[in-house]
Amino acid sequence: MAVVSAILIPAHIPLKGVIMAELIAGPAARIARVRALMRERDYDAMVIRDEANLRWLTGAEGVFDFTGELPHAAFITHDACYLHTDSRYFNSFQEHLPSDSPWALDMEVTSIPAWVAARARDTKTHVVAIEDTMELSFYTALTRSFEDNSYAYALPQMHGDLRRMRAIKDAEELELMRRAQAITDAAFTHMLGQIRPGRTEKELRLELENFMYAHGADGLAFSSIVCSGPNTANPHAIPSDRVVEKGDFVLMDYGASYHDYCSDMTRTVCVGEPSAKQREIYDLVRHTHEECVKAIHAGVDGHDIHVLSTKIIGDAGYGDYYGHSLGHGVGIEIHELPNFGRVSNIVEAGAVITVEPGVYLPGVGGVRLEDYGVVTKDGYEPFTTSTHELQVIDC
Repeated sequence: MAVVSAILIPAHIPLKGVIMAELIAGPAARIARVRALMRERDYDAMVIRDEANLRWLTGAEGVFDFTGELPHAAFITHDACYLHTDSRYFNSFQEHLPSDSPWALDMEVTSIPAWVAARARDTKTHVVAIEDTMELSFYTALTRSFEDNSYAYALPQMHGDLRRMRAIKDAEELELMRRAQAITDAAFTHMLGQIRPGRTEKELRLELENFMYAHGADGLAFSSIVCSGPNTANPHAIPSDRVVEKGDFVLMDYGASYHDYCSDMTRTVCVGEPSAKQREIYDLVRHTHEECVKAIHAGVDGHDIHVLSTKIIGDAGYGDYYGHSLGHGVGIEIHELPNFGRVSNIVEAGAVITVEPGVYLPGVGGVRLEDYGVVTKDGYEPFTTSTHELQVIDC
């Protein structure tokens, strides 16, 4: 279609005056940061199973499928990196680990707890840190494996340490996320030519996702939300067979995944000329979004930015119709640290985070406007380039 062929997705979207945390990019630098933490905490070794943490540490693109099965494990000491997987992934790791990778890869046919205990014994490590998200069943099996080997051990929990490290993106990560968002922005332009009365929410979701795949996405950042009319009052609506009608809001919350990094964006459009009420709530959400962005900078408390959004919407009389947090971090996972929410947390330069206020009127409809971008020393630079102007679909 002519609309598709006219869309160009730039290879790079420059940021204006971005001052990032001074991080050396790449997996080797990330491992160095982990080892610095180990020295600080007197850990002999570290066990990692979370796939997002493993993707971040290994740099292996296109290997992790994030099924929740957790088929891999890393064992990191002060001078070695061991990675256990199985036959389904072994060749992929060999192909996709960076050429200078320090990882010793194996697919020994054994349970992961037994493998970890054997690595601890062979490397003479006794204080082995574990993720605090580890399943209780795995933890129990791990302790049993150490005890079956009559091996002295301590398993201190890391309390979100790797998640906090991942919150600050290096230049390599930022480039991948800019590419993911370029695909996502292009999809919005395409969808402006596809939304019309008579099409269902499910049809529009399929159109949206097919476009992203056809224009460079490796996957979806999450299951796309495409909803219309009164369904737009449900912030996490599931696309249905509802047919778009003239006068509807249509809300799209979606993102592309590119080399395992996510984008996230929401736009609300109107099919036909908006009513006075529709224009009122759209303008309020846009104003809230833009005022909050002005207040963001490195060192700000994310809670304060969230409170600002609730104040603006509350002062306009719609406080009861905005119940979610203002924003969340994005990276390998669609929800990462830090947050603009109800809990205090300091947002540092280099964090990539969404800004997504909304107003939702039950039985009527709702509006959300979401960009994501990087926090800088002095402000916030969005990766999102799509307009904030309310787009009206002719019909």
